[in-house]
Amino acid sequence: QVQLVESGGGLVQPGGSLRLSCTASRMIFNIIDMGWYRQAPGKQRELVASITSGDSTTYTDSAKGRFTISRDSAKNTMHLQMNSLKPEDTAVYYCNVHSILSTYWGQGTQVTVSS
Repeated sequence: QVQLVESGGGLVQPGGSLRLSCTASRMIFNIIDMGWYRQAPGKQRELVASITSGDSTTYTDSAKGRFTISRDSAKNTMHLQMNSLKPEDTAVYYCNVHSILSTYWGQGTQVTVSS
């Protein structure tokens, strides 16, 4: 069974940056797309950014211009560079991998933006 492990979360001041990473326990084949989701307290989980197998990227409006999603297939990793963080970015961030055979989720990493 594939496991996804997120890292890089933490406490940061408004305007600061964090880089989240997601590493798979083994190679995942036939990936359709990969993404970062977040869930704030009392809110539904939402898609923040996604990247396809062809490296086409999409972002939610609030993330455009501030976040960058990337992947390194050779290392089974995906990253989310988050700049100019705002308090409203506070949430648990989850990585997701959607392949032809299955969908995988990480356990989540907490991001808190506060002064």
